[in-house]
Amino acid sequence: MATQADATIDTHLHPKQMAAFNSEATEILYGGAAGGGKSHLMRIAAIIWCSEIPGLQVYLFRRIRDDLIKNHMEGPNGFRSVLAGWVECGFVTIVEDEIRFWNGSKIYLCHCKDEKDRFKYQGAEIHLLLVDELTHFTDKIYRFLRNRVRMVGIAIPEKYKGRFPRIICGANPGGIGHQFVKMTFIDGQQPMKVYQAANSEGGMLRQFIPARLEDNPSMEENDPGYDARLHGLGSESLVRAMRHGDWDIIDGAFFDNFRQDRHVIKPFAIPEEWTRFRAGDWGSARPFSFGWYAIASDDYEASPGVIIPRGALVRYREWYGVSTDKEGKFVPNQGVKMTADAVGLGILQRERGDKITYGVLDPAAFAKDGGPSIRERISKATGHKVLFRPADNKRVTARGAMGGWDQMRSRLDGDEDGRPMLFFFDTCIHAIRTIPALQHDEDKPEDLNTDMEDHVADEVRYACMSRPYLRVVRDKPKQQEITFQADEKTGVIKSNLTFAELIKRQERRRRA
Repeated sequence: MATQADATIDTHLHPKQMAAFNSEATEILYGGAAGGGKSHLMRIAAIIWCSEIPGLQVYLFRRIRDDLIKNHMEGPNGFRSVLAGWVECGFVTIVEDEIRFWNGSKIYLCHCKDEKDRFKYQGAEIHLLLVDELTHFTDKIYRFLRNRVRMVGIAIPEKYKGRFPRIICGANPGGIGHQFVKMTFIDGQQPMKVYQAANSEGGMLRQFIPARLEDNPSMEENDPGYDARLHGLGSESLVRAMRHGDWDIIDGAFFDNFRQDRHVIKPFAIPEEWTRFRAGDWGSARPFSFGWYAIASDDYEASPGVIIPRGALVRYREWYGVSTDKEGKFVPNQGVKMTADAVGLGILQRERGDKITYGVLDPAAFAKDGGPSIRERISKATGHKVLFRPADNKRVTARGAMGGWDQMRSRLDGDEDGRPMLFFFDTCIHAIRTIPALQHDEDKPEDLNTDMEDHVADEVRYACMSRPYLRVVRDKPKQQEITFQADEKTGVIKSNLTFAELIKRQERRRRA
């Protein structure tokens, strides 16, 4: 027979977890570093609220079902173990991926691997949405699920009034959703501050609660070697992201050779003799991207210590068609739906008399579908002053032909002296924001994940393919062999190198 002790559940939460549990915010991002106690918080919060709010419908998501079951259902801290006493007493029933409470409350364990899977939850009424590892999801999936968060006809205890319906997400830096999570919850906001999100962003009370390993003493008690394993990840950027919750570090980035200190420069007056051109990636519901480039005709010192090598591309202007909310914040990956005519006029206005030698544009903009193509409409609206030719849109290298991503990577790597061959003015904020965040495609590692905000990268790829670059690696000159010989008359031992040459060689060895 089950006893009262069997029905006891340990619902202890640490102070940072309690801050999330008791917060007045209704849309919370909890975490940042690994080991901060995100999953435990979600399970305990779900159990407490289901027991105290009859009829509560809780949906707990992870992207992959196997991860969902292993992380939340199985193991010593999973739902089956934690709720074993209540199951024995008949308070709770667990049927496959559903946990049913005696008072009509339910916890649904859900997964949403691909964007098309979100439609399985079209009719769901979600009172409490829990998203574990939010950065594994796309912006489109999260927005859809957030739109399902509503509550009608549920009696809320006085102490919880105004706090439901509610969302709690957990996340670490990195992954396909890194950029939208960072922009949504972190950029420009003070940690722990509760603020009203714009209606275009769901209009909920939003809060970012940073949590690190130190905020979860249970991890140190139960797994004292976890900290050392995090430091042993091997990649400095991954350690900073996973151990310290650094959202400015993106491990596994497609362009892991992009560095702001090398490729982003202050604007300077571009010499008139440099060739200029533009490149564009069309978008309407998604953002469009246009960039203006100059080609260095010879080595040029743009500022003290910043040398633009001959043949390098400088992206000196951009126009990115991304939506903003009422507060002026960018809405990730959402276009402005401008007409081709308006875009053409906007390009013409921004060129400010620049002598543009040529333009390359996304080949899809040349398609005719019962009327003039996008390219034709741009040209006609500007009195044929803004012209484009189809861009070479090869993405990956195949059959000996170098693809666009390798062209970009090669220019970022630089010339034989290690000098970058692709630069961005620091006013190109969307290039600087989106390119470093892009991730590899899981099924095709040589390509990037096209579900991400890749429009600037596509446009830069078109630009690079219009000016193919092949890095020339010079053979290193053989070092002169050092010999010593004694003078027959004086007996003094002399080298075949001068003293100055010997010092230089020693200095080179020291630096190496």
